[in-house]
Amino acid sequence: MKGIVFTEFLDLVEDKFGLEMVDKIIAQSELESEGIYTSVGTYEFSEMLQLLKNLSANTNISIDDLLLVYAEHFFSVLKISYPDLIATYKDPIEMLASIENHIHVEVRKIYPDAELPTFNVLEKTENSLTMIYKSSRAMHHFGLGLMNKTFEHFSATATIVIEKIKEDGTEVKFIINKN
Repeated sequence: MKGIVFTEFLDLVEDKFGLEMVDKIIAQSELESEGIYTSVGTYEFSEMLQLLKNLSANTNISIDDLLLVYAEHFFSVLKISYPDLIATYKDPIEMLASIENHIHVEVRKIYPDAELPTFNVLEKTENSLTMIYKSSRAMHHFGLGLMNKTFEHFSATATIVIEKIKEDGTEVKFIINKN
């Protein structure tokens, strides 16, 4: 997993819960990196999972809810870092439908070894989108948070339903209807 995901996560934890919480969740985890991350480095997903589990245990906030909040934070990072990419789109449905064939292609140019989830579009209309998310990391709530912020970015709202195809969350269907 790319280091930017870790550095931004720890920034969010510090902003929301304080530096003491950052130190606490790092100390409670068994991290090969010892909790020292660079945005361009690559780290094991197991480290993110430990940090999330420990933050959840210390805050009584579910991992899914933490991933939602983190994704909302991360979208603002993407807006600042890649404004031209986001400016390519004029509509949230259009942007979300292009995750696999455009956005992830651009991400791989910057981070060739990035392990990204896949998004397969099943059906797309002007106001709806159905797609399948697949990832061994089962971070679909991170995807949900990014989708929510995508609609907010375009001053729009949507109803987004998640249907688990695999119980462990490694494959889910997103059903998105623009309001």
